Amino acid sequence: MRITNDIISSGMKKIISTTAAPGAIGPYSQAVEANGTLYISGQVAIDPATGKLVEGGITEQTTQVLRNIRAILTAAGYTVDDVVKSTCLLSDMADFKAMNEVYARFYTSDQPARAAFAVKGLPLGALVEIETIAVK
Repeated sequence: MRITNDIISSGMKKIISTTAAPGAIGPYSQAVEANGTLYISGQVAIDPATGKLVEGGITEQTTQVLRNIRAILTAAGYTVDDVVKSTCLLSDMADFKAMNEVYARFYTSDQPARAAFAVKGLPLGALVEIETIAVK
């Protein structure tokens, strides 16, 4: 798979886009960088190779979400160590423990601040969505 990264600058704001993560499914950017801060839009478990939600449960979906986040971080020149805040949205709080186990394998040290919420529904029937803020 050929990975392309686009960074479009408009004054103080850069739009980040990579084919290594799923494209936006609405009128928003994968990520926006402003003044040394990267704001990554909420990611659901879409496999960028197929454009479809990954099969499986919360473990598989959380793994894919975090892969998508890592791909966007990389495209923007950031790493997981630059992440300062995550917001995790779960369609069922009963999945919190399993999501947390995958999340802990992704952020192994100096974990970012985080909030987790149960929501009524997520795009495409996803079980988890995570948005991320990173700072250089």
